[in-house]
Amino acid sequence: MISYTCDSDGIATILWNVTNRPMNVMNDETIAALDAAVDQAVADDNCKGVIMASAHKEYVVGADLSSVDAGGDADALYFWVRKIQEVLRKIETCGKPFAATINGHALGGGYELSMACHYRLAAAEGRFKIGLPEAKIGLLPGGGGTQRLPRMIGMQAAVMMMLEGKEQDQKTALSLGMIDKIVPTAELQSAAKEWLLTEGPKNAVKPWDKKGFKIPGGGPTSPGGAQLFVGGNAMLMKRTYGNFPAQKHIMSCVYEGLITDIDTGMKIEARYFAATAKTPEAKNLIRFFFAMTEANKLARRPEGYEKSEPKKIGMLGAGMMGAGIAYVSAAAGIDVVLIDQSQDAADKGKNYSEALVKKQVGRGRMTEEKGQALLDRITATTSYDGLSDVDLVIEAVFEDRKIKADVTQKAEAEMPAGAVTASNTSTLPITGLAEASRQADNFIGLHFFSPVDKMPLVEIIRGEKTSDECLAKAMDYVKAIRKTPIVVNDSRGFYTSRVFGTYVREGMCMLGEGINPALIENAGKMAGMPVGPLALVDEVSLELSHRISEQTRKDLGDKYIPTSADPMIKKMVEELGRMGKKVGKGFYDYPEKGDKHLWPGLAENFPQTEEQPDVQELIKRMMYVQSVETARCMEEGVVTNPNDADVGSIMGWGFAPNRGGSISQIDMVGVEEFVKECDRMAQAYGPRFTPPKLLRDMAAEGKGFFDKAA
Repeated sequence: MISYTCDSDGIATILWNVTNRPMNVMNDETIAALDAAVDQAVADDNCKGVIMASAHKEYVVGADLSSVDAGGDADALYFWVRKIQEVLRKIETCGKPFAATINGHALGGGYELSMACHYRLAAAEGRFKIGLPEAKIGLLPGGGGTQRLPRMIGMQAAVMMMLEGKEQDQKTALSLGMIDKIVPTAELQSAAKEWLLTEGPKNAVKPWDKKGFKIPGGGPTSPGGAQLFVGGNAMLMKRTYGNFPAQKHIMSCVYEGLITDIDTGMKIEARYFAATAKTPEAKNLIRFFFAMTEANKLARRPEGYEKSEPKKIGMLGAGMMGAGIAYVSAAAGIDVVLIDQSQDAADKGKNYSEALVKKQVGRGRMTEEKGQALLDRITATTSYDGLSDVDLVIEAVFEDRKIKADVTQKAEAEMPAGAVTASNTSTLPITGLAEASRQADNFIGLHFFSPVDKMPLVEIIRGEKTSDECLAKAMDYVKAIRKTPIVVNDSRGFYTSRVFGTYVREGMCMLGEGINPALIENAGKMAGMPVGPLALVDEVSLELSHRISEQTRKDLGDKYIPTSADPMIKKMVEELGRMGKKVGKGFYDYPEKGDKHLWPGLAENFPQTEEQPDVQELIKRMMYVQSVETARCMEEGVVTNPNDADVGSIMGWGFAPNRGGSISQIDMVGVEEFVKECDRMAQAYGPRFTPPKLLRDMAAEGKGFFDKAA
């Protein structure tokens, strides 16, 4: 697992080679093995210096999260992380120089291990990341990261990096002072050995262990420190509304730890780490991390089918969605036939990719040659002739059954047998759309999110006749374009559109009740949503929402159940001509110069009541209505796995990550309490809050959706 050897020149190597995990991680076993190896180096009289190396393609990727998740109470976690700190501190203070040879990802505890070494070299080849990303999963660095990094590179740069969990490439890490040198991979060990033999002996003591050490740029009580912590805390609260304890505790660790010596600072960090790891937010984000890992490994892919590798797809419709899908497909090395009604429309769709490529080249993220190769893979046309050898065709035209049926039939007339037909519809049932197909068993939904090049999720929808083989091929395509798939069963609105709609409708209902629109929007952001519900429906388009509700009304006839938001959408679109952001006017005004702002005409059209509700009640309404609808989706079998529900909610429409997802929120509250509150709100606001039988049964049995509730 971790071995120790020493050569004839007195240079030892501590080699990480964890074989019972995919990557080198820190857990009870590896910490003990590292401790033993360091003791061996210290006791070895022949050892003049130590290379800390990895036998894996990664360096060390941090703590094993299952160890953190199963870490017992806060006291147990405190002593667990203190053991890691003590081993790393032993490396710093043992009197022998250590050099880290970073050949791949050095993240979290892996970078903390590197910081404990006296010299850090990184391989020049490969795209790998260096940093402390713990905040992304609701934690803070616990192996000394909050104490060493500010002492190395200054508080300003270190704090911003840790708050965002930002990872750096080799060149940026070097420029910031996070590493000392970049060398070719083949020279890592020899360069480390040379430094250990020549410079190592006089650099075996860390700067912060020397008398007179000063923090680069000044400490917490310096003028710069005061500005950082006063302004930084205000900015942090503005961005997070206090929903993420890890970020708040990172600030505390740096401030409190850097006004004392590093050993006391380590103890402070360990206490904050233990307290943070036991918060519901940390537990939710760790569980979400595992759910994402499961989704990206295609855990729901049917067994028994060989992996398919799509080489060419057809894209029907070159609007924003079609153009975006064409771009991400071409970026993944897949040829694309981009079809629209006119050549101008098709060319406009390809121009979207040209603009993205130009931006990537301008930022140095893509060479001109690679950019041109990407564009060469996209053929813009009005002809269906190029579909004769495709693996998949995706339809992304207007939300109109007749138009979708027409383009599907034209495409399938040219497609080869076995090629998959998919629809990018956001609401229309796949089973109904498949009626226009000659191969209902090979017809599936692939619901992308806008903008496609940035949004990581694809919702895969199985129709009633969709085969397992078709699903497997669809999942392989989503994996090939580097997106995260969730799999749901067919229904109107599927899962994401159906539940997303409850959030924006609740905001519109509140507006109709006379609640101040600014209060509504702020409540949404305070809950942890990226934007308020009125801003979000503007982004999506009020016109689209109106078109969908009208199509649904036509499809369902007498079975259609109107929502309290329907009259508001109709008024905004038909009477007031306010279609949303795309036309510069919706619930907000979007001036050409200046920031968007709530439309002053809202007060006239939707008068406010004198007495306004408590903001916490608004937050509860907005968030619980999403979870109760998700529970209905689970009960109906639209979503079959709670992890898919959580991944879809956070990655699809931005459900508050601190709550873990729309299902995790129920476990966080407690099913029994959630049902009780929903019953209360159903009485106060309407039957949309009525809990389904699934939740009532779970409450009666004392069950949650997960084995360990947050």
